[in-house]
Amino acid sequence: MENTDRKRKTIFPVEEGKRRIKLTIAYNGASFHGWQRQLSARSVQQEIEEALGRIVKEPVTIHGSGRTDKGVHAFGQVAHFDTSNHSVPVEAFALAINHLLSHEIRILQSEQVDETFHARFSSREREYRYVIKRNRDFTPFDADRVCRVRSIPPVNLLNEYAKALVGVHDFTAFCSADDQSLSKVRDVYESKFVYDYFLSNKPNLVYIVRANAFMMHQVRSMVGTMLQLGETQQPSWRMKEILESKDRLMALRTAPPDGLYLYRITYGT
Repeated sequence: MENTDRKRKTIFPVEEGKRRIKLTIAYNGASFHGWQRQLSARSVQQEIEEALGRIVKEPVTIHGSGRTDKGVHAFGQVAHFDTSNHSVPVEAFALAINHLLSHEIRILQSEQVDETFHARFSSREREYRYVIKRNRDFTPFDADRVCRVRSIPPVNLLNEYAKALVGVHDFTAFCSADDQSLSKVRDVYESKFVYDYFLSNKPNLVYIVRANAFMMHQVRSMVGTMLQLGETQQPSWRMKEILESKDRLMALRTAPPDGLYLYRITYGT
C-alpha cells in the first residue's frame, strides 16, 4: 500500500526555458577570501561565475551549499545555476569551466537536476575534516593545507571532548560574533578524531564532524578549544561545560583555517 504521508519535496522553481545545472567543486582556498563573491577580494564564487558567463554568453549567479571562510578548502562543495543556454551538453560544463579556471579550482562533476534541487536548501548533511600535524612532521608541501601543533594531545582524551558535541545543542559558545544565523541550534551526527591517510601517504590526525549545518567559525572554534584543553589534559567535562555555557567567551582559541576542508554535502531523503 502506498504511503500517502510521504513528505512532499520542496520546489525551487526554474524559470521557463532554463535548465538547472549542479556542480561538484574542489578548491584550494589558500589564496581566496572565501567562497562568497566580494567587492574587492578574490573569491571562488566570482571566478566560477565569470568562467560560466563566458561559456553560456549570459550573466550567471551560482548558489553554493554554504560559505567557506578565507583560507578554507573544499573537496566536495556543491553549487547550482540556472541558464537559458541549451547548446552546451551538461557533462561538458565541467571540462569547459576548468579550461577557464586557475588550477586552484576544479569542477569535479556537472549534472542536470530538476526544480526539487537547491544546493543549499536541499542539503541533508555536511561533513568537514580538519587535518593536524606535529611541527616535526610538517613539510613544505603542507603549508596552508595543514594545522601545525607542537604536540598532539592523547587522542582518547580528544575523543572524550569530541563526544560531548554529538547531538542537538545550542552551539553559541563556538559561534563567531559575526554569524547571522537566527538559531544557534545544530544537530551534530558524528564528531571524532582519527588517524587517517587523508592528504598524505602517512596517517595524519584528522577531526571528522558531520551535522545538519554549521555556523561561521564553528568547526574551527571547536577544534581549537579541544586542542587547547588537551594540551593541559583538562578533564572531559570541561568541554561539556563550555558547550552548555552558550557563552563565546568560554571557548578557547580558534584553530587556523589552513587545515579545514569542506569534505562532502549529502542530499536526498
